[in-house]
Amino acid sequence: MTAATPVLELRAIDRTYKTSAGDLPVLRGMDLRIAPGELVGLVGPSGSGKSTLLHTAGLLERPEAGDVLLDGTDCLKLNEDGRTAIRRKKIGFVYQFHHLLPEFNAVDNVAMPLMIAGKGRKEARSKAASLLDEMGLAERLYHQPAQLSGGEQQRVAIARALANDPRLVIADEPTGNLDPATTERVFVTLIKMVREEGAGVLVATHNLALTRHMDRVLTLKDGKLVDYTG
Repeated sequence: MTAATPVLELRAIDRTYKTSAGDLPVLRGMDLRIAPGELVGLVGPSGSGKSTLLHTAGLLERPEAGDVLLDGTDCLKLNEDGRTAIRRKKIGFVYQFHHLLPEFNAVDNVAMPLMIAGKGRKEARSKAASLLDEMGLAERLYHQPAQLSGGEQQRVAIARALANDPRLVIADEPTGNLDPATTERVFVTLIKMVREEGAGVLVATHNLALTRHMDRVLTLKDGKLVDYTG
C-alpha cells in the first residue's frame, strides 16, 4: 500500500435486484474512490440506491460485477470468512439507530468489538473509556443506554464504531434522530476523530446542513455517482 492508495475504491459496480416485476438495476458501472482522511457525503431520495451502495462498500452485499478494494485489497476475491475479518478489523458502521446493548453500560458497549477482536477486557475497557472521554462522555461511562439521552447514545455508538481504528467509516443517517444542536455536536466530533486517524468516511444523509462539513457530496443518478449540485 502506498500513500496514494485510496481507503475505499469501488470499480464498475453493478447491482441488480430480482423482483416480481423483473430485474431492478440499482447500481450500473458505479465508481467511487475515497482517500485517507476524506469525508464523502451521499444524498438523494429514498429508493435511489444509497443503502445498496453502503452495503456494497461495507461488504454486506455482493455485487454482480465490479471490484471492492479496501486499502488496495480486492475484498471480493476473499471468502466469506475473509470478508467478515475485513469488516471487523477495518470498517466501522454507524446507523440512524444506535443498536446499543441495553444490558451493558457505555464503556462495555464500546469495549465489545475490541474484545471480539481479541483484546483483553482491561485493555479494551481502557481504550473504550478513552474514546468516550473524547466524545465528552467521561462522566457517563457506567451508565446504561436507558440512562443516556439520544445524543449521548449516538456518541457511544460512534465511539463503538471507531473502537478498532477502522480504515473506513460508513454512516447511514447517523444523526437522523437527533435535534439540530445535538446533530452538529455529534457530527463534528465524528469528523475530528476520523480525520485524526486518517480514515475514509462515507455518510448517507438527508440532512443537507451537514454537507458543509464534507469534502465532496455525491448523489446517484441512473445507477452512477455524480456531484450533488443542490
